[in-house]
Amino acid sequence: MDVKKVDHVGIAVKSIEKALPFYTDILQLKLLGIEEVESEKVKVAFLKAGETKIELLEPTSPDSAIAKFIEKRGEGIHHVALGVDHIQERINELKEKGIRMIQDAPKRGAGGALVAFMHPKSTGGVLYELCEKTDAEVQQ
Repeated sequence: MDVKKVDHVGIAVKSIEKALPFYTDILQLKLLGIEEVESEKVKVAFLKAGETKIELLEPTSPDSAIAKFIEKRGEGIHHVALGVDHIQERINELKEKGIRMIQDAPKRGAGGALVAFMHPKSTGGVLYELCEKTDAEVQQ
């Protein structure tokens, strides 16, 4: 599988508003934008950290995956996103190699990127996201 880069690291937080000052004031990372991904019941904020990004994930509903994650594990690193091209081909390759996918087909995520997650039981306990972006999305 051809991984282009680590696109971003997702961090689960209870409140983006309360978490942002650490990232923008203390670490002096540039806030790229905040948006709500209604299908995932989450609000996200992206911050530029060199060649990669940090994605803060705040649940917008108590039954969202992020709310359940925070309830079980607390705030902290949620996933690592790997930038790829031809995401459906990558999903098929991984499945052929015995990797269990949470999605068998990509779906739209934050910023309009196509995303799919590998199940952590197949990856040594780490939630990995495949992330395919258009050229316009890559420029952000």
